[in-house]
Amino acid sequence: MSDMKNRVWLFVFLFSATMALGSRAAAQDTSIEFVAHATPSGGLEEPVRGFPFFLLSRSFVEIGKEAEAAYPKPDMDAFIAKLDVSPELKAWMKKNDWVMLAGEDFIHKLHPDDILAVPEFKTAYMDRNSGDQSADFPKPPKFKASDQAKNPAKFDKLAADYVETIRRYIGQHPQSIDGIDLNLASIDPSPRWNAILGARITAIHSRTLDFAQSTYLVARAVTNLQGQGFMRGLAPGTYWLSTLDIPATVGDARPRWDIPVVLRAGETKYITLSNSNSIRPQASQ
Repeated sequence: MSDMKNRVWLFVFLFSATMALGSRAAAQDTSIEFVAHATPSGGLEEPVRGFPFFLLSRSFVEIGKEAEAAYPKPDMDAFIAKLDVSPELKAWMKKNDWVMLAGEDFIHKLHPDDILAVPEFKTAYMDRNSGDQSADFPKPPKFKASDQAKNPAKFDKLAADYVETIRRYIGQHPQSIDGIDLNLASIDPSPRWNAILGARITAIHSRTLDFAQSTYLVARAVTNLQGQGFMRGLAPGTYWLSTLDIPATVGDARPRWDIPVVLRAGETKYITLSNSNSIRPQASQ
């Protein structure tokens, strides 16, 4: 009876060992063979030669999102609050979610009420227009400094009337706003804000590449002269065949790839990469 039990246990052991060896062998036989071609505009399809490809356990796009989560977006309102400008200008920036005081987009955001309510805008506008003798720009009322003390009510009315005259003039001559950004260059905070945004983008990019080439890297291959690459001895699972954020340059073609790949035990997956399954470049904002 004891011999029978020993034979049974021996059979179970040998069967388990055989299955385990078979599984490991199948995993070792699991591989990817791919070929990458790119087609420039007006040209013929060419192999992507000597180019690195990475097999990742997560999509490069998702890796980028993970890296981005570690660097929250800068708080524009907090940035604006620390600026050395008038409260009115700070309020305008917060209302418009905007800190750039230059360019056509900025000019298009300005309305007569904005120009007259924000001291910096009003000064820039007046400096830009009042010195142009050829234009029919309203002349300010004439009064002496002593007139304000003698008759403050009259002085205030003259000043208010002149503001309304300027308001009407801006409405009738919107082109008179053009160019006032030149007079705001010294207080424009957008270069500092852009530097903050740029530093964040650089940090996210660096962290994404670090993750992709360490935490999520499974295998790496460089294409041969025919654009072929091979990755062998892989475990079954879902992967992404990626060029990270590096475009393959073939003429004027700049394709990148981040292709999902599902591998089964013992399978050799054949993949063809071309312009048609590359990542489409995002349109300019």
